[in-house]
Amino acid sequence: MRRFAILTLAATLAVPAAAQVPTSLTLDEAVGLAKRNNPSFLETQNGRRRAENAVKNAYGAFLPSASTNLNASYRQGRPQFFAGVAFGSNSDIMSSSWGLNLNASLSANTFAGLRRAKQNEDAADADVASAEQALVSGVTQQYLFVLQTQARAAVQDSLVKSNELQLELARARAGVGSATSLDVSRAEVAVGQQQVAALRARNLAEVSMLQLFQQIGVAKPDQVSLTSRFEVAEPTMTAAALLEMAQSANPQLKALRMREMAAQTNVRAAQGAYLPSLSASASFGGVAQQYTDGEYLVNQGANQVASSRASCFTTDSLRRGAGMPAITAACNSIVFTDAQASVLRDQNKAFPFKFTGNPYNLSLGLSLPLFDGFSRELAVQDASAGRQDARYRVRAQELRLTADVTSAYTTLIAAFRTFRLQEQNSTLSRSALTLAQERYRVGLNSLVDLQQARSDFERAETDRIDALYEFHRAYAALESAVGRPLR
Repeated sequence: MRRFAILTLAATLAVPAAAQVPTSLTLDEAVGLAKRNNPSFLETQNGRRRAENAVKNAYGAFLPSASTNLNASYRQGRPQFFAGVAFGSNSDIMSSSWGLNLNASLSANTFAGLRRAKQNEDAADADVASAEQALVSGVTQQYLFVLQTQARAAVQDSLVKSNELQLELARARAGVGSATSLDVSRAEVAVGQQQVAALRARNLAEVSMLQLFQQIGVAKPDQVSLTSRFEVAEPTMTAAALLEMAQSANPQLKALRMREMAAQTNVRAAQGAYLPSLSASASFGGVAQQYTDGEYLVNQGANQVASSRASCFTTDSLRRGAGMPAITAACNSIVFTDAQASVLRDQNKAFPFKFTGNPYNLSLGLSLPLFDGFSRELAVQDASAGRQDARYRVRAQELRLTADVTSAYTTLIAAFRTFRLQEQNSTLSRSALTLAQERYRVGLNSLVDLQQARSDFERAETDRIDALYEFHRAYAALESAVGRPLR
């Protein structure tokens, strides 16, 4: 049952993301889905996590490093010979030991490394913001393009219906003798051509919708409609205000400035190699040893007591021979007791964790490098060159930002004016088409005149739709260049 529950949960989590896409999708919802699912954007967020871990590692440089060890060994009791003399135990030995070592060091590079890691983390935040801005811009542009292709397809569909009505009218007029079979053939050709144009327009709209969901990062559902609508209003901001805003809001410029600060920290870290460094260490440990022969220490103790007793009686004999008082009673008191044997047996029961502490060791050092073959000088020069390169990149981005914002602003103004003109053209062409249709119905115009009016309307209406969404895309491009929403 537990395995079944796990598999059920995994299957639930494995449902495609497209199943969670609403059937009516606004631009804000599309951007939100892209932030959660776009693989390229999610990949950039890993850089932020790596930078965060680098900061933790930089803090860890202030803490001492620690290592520990636990060893066990076995030694055969056979003696070893050195210069013909036997050394070693007559019993197998089992031993264990432990150790703890602590080491710490501080230098100018330790502090510089922390500052550099924090600055790189800020730069990674700016990189994520830049990637987010690029994602929002890309999704917005594609969202607008889908709406544009759908609007153009709707125009083509309406023209198909109009051509079909004109074909019916041409057939009716031919039936009463007011039109020729050539007019009917031309009307039939016009219907076929318009159907092809509508089919192509619908296919382009479908492909652009697929590309939108590719940017979002989820599979396209079977039925989905884009519901956001955009108003056209004359831009009121100035180029100078936009440039000032972009200097503080553009995420790419922020990231480069942060990396310039990190490059300055690298220079200070390289210069810190001329300063002394402080190091400290401490070590602790213990050892436990046990003879496999449980009576080995007891036998040694008994032999030592017997040797002491014999030596005492020898001394007593010499004293009595010299006329000195006897120490026989003291010699008789030298005996190996069961209590002593028990103590020796307990002492032998040390393996593996009954350790005897070793002397601990503490050290503190201060080092100052005097000459390292100009390695420090090379490091300082490399860091200085890297700092200069970072400054050049910031300056290049500032120039690029000025050009991008200015060109996007002028493009937006031109797009607004173009839309107003195309809107007028579309209104006039619609009126002309209505008049041509009415004149053809009453027989005052030829079919060629009607088709020309319809072609003029198609071109004007298509140009109006293109101008409308080019204006909105220009607005989105300006927002992307500035680095923040403007509407």
